Amino acid sequence: MFHTYMPMSPLSARALVFFTSASVLVLEILAGRLLAPYVGVTLETFTAIIGTVLAGIAAGSWLGGRAADIIAPRKLLGPLLVTGGVLALLSPTIVAVAGPAFQRGGPIQIVFVTSLAFLAPAVVLSAISPVVVKLQLTDLDETGTVVGRLSAVGTAGALAGTFVTGFLLVATFPSRPILLGVGGALVGVGIWFGAKSLRTSVLAIAIVAALGAGTLTFTVEGPCQVETAYSCARVEVDPDRPSGRILRLDADRHSYVDIEDPTYLGFRYANLMADVILTQKEGPIDALYVGGGGFSMPQWLSAVRPGSSNMILELDPALIEIAETQLGLTDDEYEVAIGDARLTIGQVGSGFDVVVGDAFSGSTVPWHLTTVEFYEAVEVAMGSEGVYVMNLIDGQPAAFARAEARTLSNVFDTVLVIAPPEYFTGPRGGNYVVVATNGTLDVGAIETAIAERGATSIVVEGDALGAWVGDAPLLTDAFAPVDQLISR
Repeated sequence: MFHTYMPMSPLSARALVFFTSASVLVLEILAGRLLAPYVGVTLETFTAIIGTVLAGIAAGSWLGGRAADIIAPRKLLGPLLVTGGVLALLSPTIVAVAGPAFQRGGPIQIVFVTSLAFLAPAVVLSAISPVVVKLQLTDLDETGTVVGRLSAVGTAGALAGTFVTGFLLVATFPSRPILLGVGGALVGVGIWFGAKSLRTSVLAIAIVAALGAGTLTFTVEGPCQVETAYSCARVEVDPDRPSGRILRLDADRHSYVDIEDPTYLGFRYANLMADVILTQKEGPIDALYVGGGGFSMPQWLSAVRPGSSNMILELDPALIEIAETQLGLTDDEYEVAIGDARLTIGQVGSGFDVVVGDAFSGSTVPWHLTTVEFYEAVEVAMGSEGVYVMNLIDGQPAAFARAEARTLSNVFDTVLVIAPPEYFTGPRGGNYVVVATNGTLDVGAIETAIAERGATSIVVEGDALGAWVGDAPLLTDAFAPVDQLISR
């Protein structure tokens, strides 16, 4: 049985399916980058993105197949490619405009804003594969071969889009130029396919739409000053303190640095961490930092305790450049091990007086740095009197903060939590400072240091801490539902 329309050559069909399938996965990966400044990098974010794109693929495959049975399939290719390309070009603009309204939203809000920006292009681009299948079916006896072959090619394209984007493109270019290239290529291929079947006026409209969408991609600014391989970074001047600088990573204020006075710590939690650190010993301190961020604590320690050593475990090398060029960091103040702290902490030696944990933000919590197994590695890195001082953020009912206190208590002899009183009784939450050691802690000295600053935070330990922790779960590598525990 033969069709009355001209079939597409096998090579062209495979190339087109490969390209469009790859484009869908490029969009899926970049969606996480574009959404992070508004909804963070969480399990909910990735779940929303994967679910939305899968829904788009399913809907597009169904609708594309149905359309190919009604309309001459060759006439569909140009419009589908151009429309998919324009929608891809519009996605960063949609996120930039709608994103602020969904800042720190829950799962429903995350799914909604994800669908708003990425569902339509996924549907349109996924409709192309069944159209191409229809063009390849010249004999019903070969249906299985044609469908299976193009399905495999589409999967190969999706894999290529995933690996090339995740391992190469994101590490080399910001998201918007990548989308400009992909969207522009889709539009260009669509115009080529539609040149013989579409009117000149329709092609002109397509070109204008593509140019307009591409222009919006660069004229509607997103929140990123620098898009690193891992986050959207921005340095802002403190309007109340001209020498103050605030480093924002994705949706959160991550670090505060006074470029003229490194002893000034702008955040409450940083001052609490300083209170703990300075009560541990006199003279220089050997410190290990899990997370560098704005490098405010290493600069502070070098200023208040000359001769101290600072070893930083930092995942993102771009943050070092930002700190050196905009936040006053000098290269004689630190050593750095680039990589995931879970992997590098075992490579930097032991005997540190203090280990500072500051790799969390309100929206992004690397769960593998919250477990018993990680804290056992921290214990190895510390000296016998070493102290682990960690900043974490949680709202009420503070399920994550309580779980972390229990998890640290499973590894260390002494654990205490410092925060304003209302953080323990509700209804407010925020930054908690958690301290753990196998040595001795001078709790009285810590409380005195807090009081001398006029701060109102309290130290909770012993039975009071146990009562607050209650039946909170123990976090292990096998069970660490951090994104479900934390209240944002």
